[in-house]
Amino acid sequence: MSIKRNTTIGLVMGSQSDWDTMQLASDILKDFKISHETKIVSAHRTPERLFSYAKTAEKKGIKIIIAGAGGAAHLPGMISSISNLPVLGVPIESKFMNGLDSLFSIVQMPYGVPTATFAVGKSGAKNAALFAVSILSLSNNALHKKLIAWKKKQTDSIQLRPS
Repeated sequence: MSIKRNTTIGLVMGSQSDWDTMQLASDILKDFKISHETKIVSAHRTPERLFSYAKTAEKKGIKIIIAGAGGAAHLPGMISSISNLPVLGVPIESKFMNGLDSLFSIVQMPYGVPTATFAVGKSGAKNAALFAVSILSLSNNALHKKLIAWKKKQTDSIQLRPS
């Protein structure tokens, strides 16, 4: 029950250390059999890579970009400022402020540079992937049914009464 090959998610992060968090988003996309690519695209250390990626993603068939970054966390907003694709920002937990700095950086994008922002850390990465699945399911009935089944399974796993 996989979706069309040309429907792809770009999963990018600012550094290798972000992979521990962003891998959870990749795992969810794999569970839903959604093709995606993973890349390290640092806003500060590889700006040319960032510009190239943001400018060419749509031509490569990418439909949504999930961008995780910590600290100054400029990656999601910079991609949003260049690309016309929806960008889902994942603030990575940092040592300095436990990810609050990352969250503030991503969530306060100026008018005209829309960037969806999720919770700090692992929950945010998982929810960004599920949100991407939800967006893609609007135009893919098989994926929509799979998402409904996933949500039902999650609901059914919760007991009615404590044991």
